[in-house]
Amino acid sequence: MTRRLPPLSTLRSFEAAARLASFSQAGEELHVTHGAISRAVRTLENDLGLKLFERATRKVTLTAAGAAYAAAIRDALDRLAAATLTITQDRSADLLTVSTLDSFAAKWLVPRLFGFRQAHPDIDVRLATFDGLANMVTDGIDIAIRFGNGLYAGLASDLLMRVEVFPVCSPRLCEGPNALVEPRDLEHHTLIHADFEITWDMWLRSANVYGIDSRRGPKFLASDHAIQAAIQGEGVVLGRNALVQDDLAAGRLVRPFTYAMPAETA
Repeated sequence: MTRRLPPLSTLRSFEAAARLASFSQAGEELHVTHGAISRAVRTLENDLGLKLFERATRKVTLTAAGAAYAAAIRDALDRLAAATLTITQDRSADLLTVSTLDSFAAKWLVPRLFGFRQAHPDIDVRLATFDGLANMVTDGIDIAIRFGNGLYAGLASDLLMRVEVFPVCSPRLCEGPNALVEPRDLEHHTLIHADFEITWDMWLRSANVYGIDSRRGPKFLASDHAIQAAIQGEGVVLGRNALVQDDLAAGRLVRPFTYAMPAETA
């Protein structure tokens, strides 16, 4: 059977632009120019005979067809990446392949791998980071760690930890004339946003705090980048216990308030 497939480069450019909602950010991720992403997407649209994006002066949004195609392409690229990882590495009984998200790997899993290696020197761990679901059959993954409800068709899941969300910041933001003492003091500080189900608007309403513009402040797609910005004193971020516990223990971050909002995912 002859497959009708667009060039892979156009699919990668489209998927990045769709995920980031920005041709410029997609270019930065793929190390090409904004114009190269724009041309690749235009080539793909011409090849498909479909309009994938609505273009404005400083913004691009997916069309209905573009959104559906982006989801399918993302899944296909994730599978290609997993298959490539599997075929280029020797599989053996003493090799454990773990898949998880970049942020969880950086802030929780990687700092604990050294201890695992000391306890199990005969097991080599390979880490694969991507946000699609693993099937454990064709992708070469042995264990997958995801934020979710634990209900995955055809897979068995175990609860690793519950997730709570609470503001964290550099210790120096709890000092001085605008020190963070109670949630209302957030109006004097920059709110840092990370991509997660609980937003600042949701947390503030849950804490009975109103009148603060929850939309202001920088936004990060990667939670570990948002946490690093908070460590540097650039503002306050909503931290997940799993991702900030080591930084809290080391004193790089503090919890200015005790209230925590439980997440629906774990």
